[in-house]
Amino acid sequence: MAFVFRKISKRLLIIIHIVVASLFLLACCNAFLNPMTWWFLSIIGLGFPFLLVGVVFFGLFWLLFLSRWGWLSLACLVLGYSNIRALIGFNYGKKYTKTKPANSLRVMSWNVTWFDEQTKADKSRKSHRNDMLEYIKQQDADILCFQEYLEPNSIKIPYNNRQDLAKMGYPYAMTVSDYIGWKDQFHSGVAIFSKYPILDSSRYIYPGPKNFRAAESLIYVDINFQGEKIRIYTTHLQSVLFQPKDYANLSRIKNGSDSMYEAGRSIINKLGMGYMFRGQQADIVRKQTDLSPYPHILCGDFNDIPNSYTYFHIKGKRQDAFRVAGAGIGRTFRHLSPTLRIDYIMADKRFEVLQYFTDILDYSDHYPVITDFSLKNKEN
Repeated sequence: MAFVFRKISKRLLIIIHIVVASLFLLACCNAFLNPMTWWFLSIIGLGFPFLLVGVVFFGLFWLLFLSRWGWLSLACLVLGYSNIRALIGFNYGKKYTKTKPANSLRVMSWNVTWFDEQTKADKSRKSHRNDMLEYIKQQDADILCFQEYLEPNSIKIPYNNRQDLAKMGYPYAMTVSDYIGWKDQFHSGVAIFSKYPILDSSRYIYPGPKNFRAAESLIYVDINFQGEKIRIYTTHLQSVLFQPKDYANLSRIKNGSDSMYEAGRSIINKLGMGYMFRGQQADIVRKQTDLSPYPHILCGDFNDIPNSYTYFHIKGKRQDAFRVAGAGIGRTFRHLSPTLRIDYIMADKRFEVLQYFTDILDYSDHYPVITDFSLKNKEN
């Protein structure tokens, strides 16, 4: 009887292992297949960190029993190396210091969520706008790249973010209005603020019907850094447009309620639409940034994870600052899952990445990302 139980248990574990390995490899394929066609693989890709844990677990389990099934996990880890490397930073020996290295350029990218202005709708919550501005000042970045940047357009909002940032040492800026809110009381979009004079700038608006599109423009500014012209890009790619009821749907799915089928279908539809839009936008970002005649840095909220088509296609041969100088998972989004790194700073190989830092703050639903760069010697 015990022999039969062990045999059935082993077969069941083998089946589960094969399923986990198959899903893991499908999640890896997500990085290379455009979600305009293969959007369902992108949904599987969301589970990549957990599938990786499963693959490692089974590998160690079979190794313990000296079973040949351990080779399946090893094969998965080899085939999925590029995805694993995108997910995990292994630079545990590098410590971030607030003091900027000599001759470096410090860049901060942050989805500031309207500088927390929406909290005023909830009387029980305190706006963190002043805290956010003070934090920005303390970081002493040379370049600020904001997503969901808000600029008031009404006397009902008694401040001016652009003027306040100018007083903090950022007199040069490019801001664009992607959306108008609260009956024209404010404009929001992406923005770049600089301590260096802006020599040139441009904007690209993503195509698509505005009632479905929830992205902000791709913009750039050119500055002179150490006698060389460089280009800084920022963008905010398609959001899934989750509303409070969608988060309630996620809770119903987790709790296994009777309505979880309808809730799940609604979530999948929104995720699929978001992936398709981001696939198109990723193609545009790659094309536009590849045209840069100067050394360039790209910052933004991509709304997609590191093993996605969006990430891999935009990155191309660029450096991901997190991979070069970061450690761990590098979470940048506060909600849903502790594995979500969706905000990035990338640079072409004419830059050297000196430091990378993500600060855990509750001022926005995204965490600020900070990187120090230096220009490599021109003869290199």
